[in-house]
Amino acid sequence: MATFLLVVGVVVGIAFIYHRVVVKGQRCKSKAKLHGKTVIVTGSNTGIGKMTALDLARRGARVILACRNKPRAEAALADIKRESGSNEVVFMHLDLGSLKSVRSFAEIFLKNEPRLDLLINNAGMLGPGYTEDGFGMVFGVNHLGHFLLTCLLLDRLKECGPSRVVNVSALLHRLGSVDFALLSTHKDLVPGQSTWHNFRAYCHSKLCNVLFTRELANRLEGTSVTTYSLHPGVIHTEFGRNLKLWQRLFLEPITKLFFMDAERGAQTTLHCALQEGIEPLSGRYFSSCALQEVGAKGRDDALARKLWEVSERLSDLS
Repeated sequence: MATFLLVVGVVVGIAFIYHRVVVKGQRCKSKAKLHGKTVIVTGSNTGIGKMTALDLARRGARVILACRNKPRAEAALADIKRESGSNEVVFMHLDLGSLKSVRSFAEIFLKNEPRLDLLINNAGMLGPGYTEDGFGMVFGVNHLGHFLLTCLLLDRLKECGPSRVVNVSALLHRLGSVDFALLSTHKDLVPGQSTWHNFRAYCHSKLCNVLFTRELANRLEGTSVTTYSLHPGVIHTEFGRNLKLWQRLFLEPITKLFFMDAERGAQTTLHCALQEGIEPLSGRYFSSCALQEVGAKGRDDALARKLWEVSERLSDLS
């Protein structure tokens, strides 16, 4: 019995430490107010995107919820307005799986909104399928749609500087790679649509986020726009809603028990968006509200430059 109690005690102790250190994470310490500032948050109808938008609305920003699903976005809009007490929250339709939709969003935004101070590329997905333009869904939504959106809004960000672009990546970027030959033949970073391929596509897309941030910072050097990528932590959100039912049922109890909630998961995004004094770190990667080193491929400037050039071609920017 004594041995059993000892084992139980050790397990509980480890679980407590894990929860305190890993699950709780660090909090954004910035007290910045954002009255008169305009922010776009993609994928802000749920999860860490919604919590990010809520925090920014509470700070006085005009917040654009850039989302695909109108009913869910309108529900989030009502929640954020109620909880923040702000009427400066607006829903605009954006489908990152459609380059036409991205261009339409940018055109309408630039016509109607005189400012853009923060662009938070938060939306992400894991699952099968193809975009309207025939790209793998994960690659199209997680990287290419955000790439085009950012490029179309860069001039407005420069006009309103100092401004920032924040790209939500993931620790799994370390498992990613970019196969340009496959991208040329399959319009995707993986050759199939199996569960394993979907996971690999996600890792590859998160590396693309890191590389995009790095090259964007290089191209913005000397301007008043800075950019950062980040790992938000391991979050319990609706992120995997595109997975198969058995996969969701398997993962749900694990994520509820061991992963941090969306409010905690938004903290590093907020740190990158708001923290004073990090401008010299443009292009770098953060986790738990602190600077972290990326994987070796994420530091490859030649790879980042080539990804930019290929992405320009694929999105008809070049």
